[in-house]
Amino acid sequence: MARSAGSRPPFRIVFGGDSYLNERQVRDLCHEAERARPDAETIELDAASCDPYAFDKAVSPSLLADTAIVRVNNLASADERLGDAMVAYARQCAADPAGSSIVICQHEGGNKGKRLVDQLVRAGAVREEVADLRKPEAKLNFVYQCFERDGRRVDPLAAQQLVSVLGEKTGELAAMCHQLAFDFDDDPMPIERVNQYLTANPQVTGFMVADRAVEGRTAEAIIAMRSAVEQGTDPIALIGALAMKLRALAKASAVRSGVISKAEANMNPWVLRNAERQLGGWTSQGMGRCIRTLAWADEQSKTNGGDPVYALERAIELIAQKGRQ
Repeated sequence: MARSAGSRPPFRIVFGGDSYLNERQVRDLCHEAERARPDAETIELDAASCDPYAFDKAVSPSLLADTAIVRVNNLASADERLGDAMVAYARQCAADPAGSSIVICQHEGGNKGKRLVDQLVRAGAVREEVADLRKPEAKLNFVYQCFERDGRRVDPLAAQQLVSVLGEKTGELAAMCHQLAFDFDDDPMPIERVNQYLTANPQVTGFMVADRAVEGRTAEAIIAMRSAVEQGTDPIALIGALAMKLRALAKASAVRSGVISKAEANMNPWVLRNAERQLGGWTSQGMGRCIRTLAWADEQSKTNGGDPVYALERAIELIAQKGRQ
């Protein structure tokens, strides 16, 4: 008989909250299940395209293993037939938790698909709520928790600075906290170290400039760019960050139009979702103009006699206008 994953019930639903934390919770649960059942097969399904037969096959014994660890993404998009199959299996899990496959569902929150979530909970599934980081206090607490995960502390002023710079990008904020804890021995982490890292890391500065440009905040993006250059950031690093942002938008557009799949996009789910939210107003022609302007800015930064700062300003202005001339 297969072992259960610790004391956790086999059918779980990770519901709502911050998209990065939602994704991390699902990933952590999958890793925990894999450690508890090293012989189990891991299968990933998308409820938007999965049918009940594929789900039943995934949770059933196979030639490779008696049980599986089944991750179901986009639970909100499950149709009625798939929902019925999942509810039936949730009841089976409640009756025989040790002998059942582990099912971990991801739901982004909201009312879509909530009826199915309620049915699954009544059938024995466990709903795990994810924290929402919209309030400033929640973001500060998240920073404290990030340092605690690494066995460290952070000064309140330093935490506030991190939130001020990266508070809208949970994944980047978490990565920055971990990198600070890895690079520096200070405990608690002081604001001087945070400022040193933020101004010395061109990738972080580039992300700030790119985000403000895509959001249409032209003046703020240009001011941030000039400040970064004055502090010694190479314009090429800023151009690279802007190009990375445009590539993400282009991939998100291709996924939305069906040209490529999410798997082919090869993007972190929360990065893809964020890029999709920023697609409003963009056209293929506008994106093409921005990409060509960035290529020109790159050439200016590598050519003797070029003016990379002027070129960057022109590129930022065009990106903020979504490529409209």
